[in-house]
Amino acid sequence: MSFRLTYATMFDPPQEMHARFEAALAQVQSRLGVRGDLFIDGADRAAASHTPDVSPIDRDLVLGEFALAGQADVEAAMAAAHAAFPAWRRTPLAERVRMMRRIADILEQRVYDIAAALTLEVGKNRMEALGEAQETVDFFRCYADDFESNGGYDRVLPDDPLQGVVSHNRSVMRPYGPWVVIAPFNFPLALAGGPTAAALVTGNTVVLKGSTDTPWAGRLLTDCLREAGLPPGVFNYLSGSGAEVGRALVEHPLTAGVTFTGSAAVGAGILRTLATGAFPKPCIAEMGGKNPCIVTRHADLEAAATGIVRSAYGMGGQKCSALSRVYVDASVADALKEKLLQKIAGVAVGDPRRREAWLGPVVNQRAWDSYAAFAEQLGGQGAKVLAGGRRLTDGDFARGYYVEPMLAEAPADHPLFRHEMFVPALMLHAVPDRETAMRLANDTAMGLTAGVYGSDDDVAWFHENIEAGVTYANRPQGATTGAWPGYQPFAGWKGSGSTGKAIASYYYLPLYMREQSRTVVV
Repeated sequence: MSFRLTYATMFDPPQEMHARFEAALAQVQSRLGVRGDLFIDGADRAAASHTPDVSPIDRDLVLGEFALAGQADVEAAMAAAHAAFPAWRRTPLAERVRMMRRIADILEQRVYDIAAALTLEVGKNRMEALGEAQETVDFFRCYADDFESNGGYDRVLPDDPLQGVVSHNRSVMRPYGPWVVIAPFNFPLALAGGPTAAALVTGNTVVLKGSTDTPWAGRLLTDCLREAGLPPGVFNYLSGSGAEVGRALVEHPLTAGVTFTGSAAVGAGILRTLATGAFPKPCIAEMGGKNPCIVTRHADLEAAATGIVRSAYGMGGQKCSALSRVYVDASVADALKEKLLQKIAGVAVGDPRRREAWLGPVVNQRAWDSYAAFAEQLGGQGAKVLAGGRRLTDGDFARGYYVEPMLAEAPADHPLFRHEMFVPALMLHAVPDRETAMRLANDTAMGLTAGVYGSDDDVAWFHENIEAGVTYANRPQGATTGAWPGYQPFAGWKGSGSTGKAIASYYYLPLYMREQSRTVVV
């Protein structure tokens, strides 16, 4: 197909895409009941215990049984990655790049099957699931291209200015060693595959730990890497709890570095652990957001309402980039609220396997209960729920974790303006001017994504003052969401990120390497 799927283009796909997804979904559902093992040192590894993987769409729908790693599995995976590292780092640049492109090709051949599994396991609608699967393909290709175009980050420097002596200088970037990737439930393929691709192409070996909510996605990625023919031990896959398996990996003496995506509290703990050992180790942490959107009096309110709804409620708000806070000029606040309420009323909540369903379930019982608690809080302390606020339990919703998209208006000091809710809940506050909006937008420990709707002057002012790593202006495709490899680098400021560098940017791959200065006198 000539159609290029990205998060910005996914709203009007060709009919062929729907037909291929539905065919893949039928095939995947006919094969449910898989048993997923761990993958260590080039081979599947049975675990001492397994856990059922239950779909949030329907609690009676068991997708399969997946291994839960223990301490012995952690030791085996780290030992395998350590043993494989010397040969892998010596593998020529061209061969590592070829392997990443081979993995991308295999993933792309399976995009529809993988997307169907993501819909079943995470509860994403078909376009979100297809988007994640294709995004993972693009991560492998993007990082292969970046590493190749930069010549492996090997730079010749000027010779020393010495009389009668030739002294050659070079800067060489070298991999660290066994790299741990800890992936979240919400993008269990892309946020596992992206860091894995970056670590591998730069010469590190990898131990990936997937979320216990989404072990199938990690196993599907593993199958693609296995088929590509990576040497044993170069890539290893574990699934298990963060408190046990994740901590054991972070604290393991053979761990050379960690990429983590998840909560600020856990990410900060990992940073402290890696900084306080015998020597500091690198940590690439993306730690969530409390993302604002400013709507000025000059805004196109139709574009604003469209982008706000897509960013706040896409994937049930279970994205670190999801829009959480709207600060709107009081002169247009009522008009914006009216448009938002109209668009929210048109959101189709339902089984994401169905084409017409746009908002599927939240991921688990804990998220479902949190939604109810947040709805109760937004009914008090001066706040008012304008739309939504109910968990859905009747009819087709009875066995899943379905909720309504929620909009609440609240005073600026309401405590939930500072709390990352990670459910489809949006808060709005009217402000007297754009300066007040900016002060409130920046009044957070987070700084991941942010959006603005307004005039050219408003946009320039916004970019000069906003404290966020990813910004969108006048974007109906998403007020704060929609980054894609090769188009929008994705970085968090302040408490949202540990490096100040962005995923899929010019500066990302060097985070997985350390610099060595080489001076040789001839």
